[in-house]
This record gives sequence, structure tokens and C-alpha cells, in this order.
Amino acid sequence: MTTNGASSGEGPAVPPARVADRAVLFLAQGFGTGRAPFAPGTLGTIPGVVVYLLLASLPLAYYAGIVTLLTVIGIALCDRAARILGRDDPSSVVWDEIVGVMIALAGSPLSPWSLLAGFAAFRLFDIWKPGPIGWVDRRLHGGLGIMLDDVLAGFAALAVLQLARVWGAPL
Repeated sequence: MTTNGASSGEGPAVPPARVADRAVLFLAQGFGTGRAPFAPGTLGTIPGVVVYLLLASLPLAYYAGIVTLLTVIGIALCDRAARILGRDDPSSVVWDEIVGVMIALAGSPLSPWSLLAGFAAFRLFDIWKPGPIGWVDRRLHGGLGIMLDDVLAGFAALAVLQLARVWGAPL
């Protein structure tokens, strides 16, 4: 136990005094998954898969609208969480992973292989950060920077998955 009351993960530099700050951290940290002491980004992606499963039966246009709304909310949410935690891009903030994997899974069939492939492709691009994903990660800061590299990683994974399906992969 640290002196500020945080037991694992990246706790706040100063305990949040306001209920609103606690709510922001709860959401931004993926309902607590981002506070995991190991692989917070990977574990924090899981709620995105769950949300995808809940919304997958919606028409694609509605799904895209919800993901867009979650992205816009995420910019402000991640910015506020980073300020509360006193870090530029805290690893415990995983709202961006939630949205990124939802982008990667857009339009995917509800099969275990599709879910696993989408999850893995998104995590690969999010960790590897090739090309513009890395550029955004290095140059943009605040909520927009936190969100945008994962949004791009989600679109890169989506493109790979769709190409794999076109080429006959059973995803």
C-alpha cells in the first residue's frame, strides 16, 4: 500500500477529493481493468470487446455513431483523467483501448475467431505503433493524443481484418 492509498496500478498522485473525479477515473480506467498491475492496456481492452458484443446486433451506422460518440467523450474523459493522475498518458487510462478495439471489431461476425483476431490485431497495432500511429503518439498530447493513436490502431486492425476476410480467412 502506498502512502496515497493506491494499492496497485497507477493511482492518483493525490486521492481524488470529488466524486466526479472518482467517476472519471472509474470510466477512464476501464471500470477498474486499467488499474491491473500487469498489462493494463491488454486487460483494459476486454471491456471494449464486451461493449462490442452488447452492440454488435445494431445496424452498422448506429454502431458507428455510438463509437464516434464514445471517441468524442473519450477525448475529454482521458484528458481529465490524465490531469487527475498527473501524467501525460497514464497506462491505467484505457478508455482509448476500449474504443480502439470497438473500431477494430466493427462489422465482425460474432465468432470466437473473429473476436480473437480483432483483439490481437488491435493490440499489435497499439503496441507496435507503426507509421502515423507512432507519429500521433509522439506528437499529440492531452485527451486527443491519448485517444487518436488508439483510434488509428483500431482502423489499421479493421483494415487488416477486412482484407483477411476478402482473401478468404474464416474470420
